[in-house]
Amino acid sequence: MSGGGDSSCLLCNGEVTDVLASVFDTRFGAPGEYAIVSCNACGQLQTRPRLSESDLVAAYERYYNYGSGATAYAAFRQRLVESWPYRLWLALDGDITFQTRQGQGRLLDIGCNEGRGLVAFRRNGFDAQGQEVNPVAADMARALGFEVSVGPLEKVPGESVYDVAVMSNVLEHAGDPRAMLTEAHRLLRTGGEAWISLPNAASAWRRIFGRRWINWHVPYHITHFDRVSLACLLEEQGFDLVEVRNETPALWVAQSLIAAIFARPGRPCRQMRTLVLVVPLVAMVRLLLFPLLWWLNRRGGGDALVVRASKRRVSP
Repeated sequence: MSGGGDSSCLLCNGEVTDVLASVFDTRFGAPGEYAIVSCNACGQLQTRPRLSESDLVAAYERYYNYGSGATAYAAFRQRLVESWPYRLWLALDGDITFQTRQGQGRLLDIGCNEGRGLVAFRRNGFDAQGQEVNPVAADMARALGFEVSVGPLEKVPGESVYDVAVMSNVLEHAGDPRAMLTEAHRLLRTGGEAWISLPNAASAWRRIFGRRWINWHVPYHITHFDRVSLACLLEEQGFDLVEVRNETPALWVAQSLIAAIFARPGRPCRQMRTLVLVVPLVAMVRLLLFPLLWWLNRRGGGDALVVRASKRRVSP
């Protein structure tokens, strides 16, 4: 796999310096080692090398849906996300996917993957549609009865046509996050909202787990945001912040623990799809570490940023 141009910052074009080496795909086993680099000018973190667009699409098609399809894990996951205990768990654990939010109007799930979020959004009252660059995942979402645009976001037609644009764990995948927000701004009605969740680069768990932190998620995560850098980019692209909160899903901590023990370069970490390991570990993290999770979230050191931002109304 060849790398894209990655000698400068994606956001400000400043020079970058390596801050963490020998990072690998701890989930799906895509080959290669990567570095996390920091911009000397603005401090933004990003992954190096960045794969070319064609190589990144190929990696998604070959590796990213590992565990999907007719497996016990996939079948269990589908039943779980459609159940009321799961919705209750989201409320207790911190819903970073917006799947418990009720509403109405047209909603575009950007990077809808296999359509699990679309099912929830439709159930909650929205006219839900999707966009996805991975044709394998898009076909799965279409099989659930949804309209899904396949290809880059700029190919989604229309202007000021959606009330909500969801980017749940998506913006960090973008080769050009500024362009993705520009396109979301185009598609939203004035006053419409972008709902964004992504890993928090200022997370205490990042420092605890180092290169085994599950949310480096190389090579798929290209840009690693903290609260300040994300807020600045949203403001620049014509959005006003409505809500910013910090959450730490127990699943993410459990996955980092599993990666620290079992992940090996070039091999899928099958333990992350092993129910008898994952389910008890998630429960233990939530029950035993609850005070620590709450405290870190309050101090801004939780694993996820969850943001609502509205398309700015232009003054007459």
